[in-house]
Amino acid sequence: ADCRYTCHQECRSLIQLDCRRPGPCQGQLSPESTLLPPCSQNVTQTVEEEKPEPPTIQEVKQRIEKYNAKVTNCLLMKLNDDGTYTGFIKVHLKLRRPVTVPAGIRPQSIYDALKEVNLADMTDKRTSFYLPLDAIKQLHISSTTTVSEVIQGLLKKFMVVDNPQKFALFKEMRKDGQVLFQKLPLTEYPLYLRLLAGPDTDVLSFVLKENETGEVEWDAFSIPELQNFLMILDKEEKDKIQQVHRKYERFKQRLQQTLKEARGKPG
Repeated sequence: ADCRYTCHQECRSLIQLDCRRPGPCQGQLSPESTLLPPCSQNVTQTVEEEKPEPPTIQEVKQRIEKYNAKVTNCLLMKLNDDGTYTGFIKVHLKLRRPVTVPAGIRPQSIYDALKEVNLADMTDKRTSFYLPLDAIKQLHISSTTTVSEVIQGLLKKFMVVDNPQKFALFKEMRKDGQVLFQKLPLTEYPLYLRLLAGPDTDVLSFVLKENETGEVEWDAFSIPELQNFLMILDKEEKDKIQQVHRKYERFKQRLQQTLKEARGKPG
């Protein structure tokens, strides 16, 4: 009732809540009405947490020193005179659907990056392809870089021209053998979360996924993009139908084989 925790019904016996505030639940799960039907093994939460007071420059300095003492790959954080700081985050790209990129465009060079040349604007031709599964991109950002800017930066690096609203940045955490995904608001600062969690990616990592929470404003997409979505969904539907057909065809063959072997046997 207090923490609004929701889980799948089959996971109920596996969940242990660390409740720090008194309430009617007293460490137990939420009522039956909040139990969801069985689904995937991962638990995705969208929780709006109360923002703590911003740390002082001295507190930030102490945290950065503690963070850098644990770094083993030279990817240190650096404190600036104005109290902001810079550092690195790694983002796992776990995209199940293809992305739209300019057709026939060469990869971005260092010259293009320094001159901020947008190669995607050099052609109107588009093509779609799948990004490598679980690809990892390392970004150098500042403490003032928001989730929205991280998403836009990732799309620009891969020359993806899809609407940024199609994507969402999640933080992935592991606790008690569970993998928890929490969608980050667009105004959150990923580098601050990295600083709080430390450099260990087993404690916290960032994941870019499709935004499938029902918050996408479809009116913001162009007609070609919407048509591309329909083509993708049609292909996924056909693949799913084929999988079901193959599954029951194998089941049918096993039944027929069993019946054939059982003929002539007593009982």
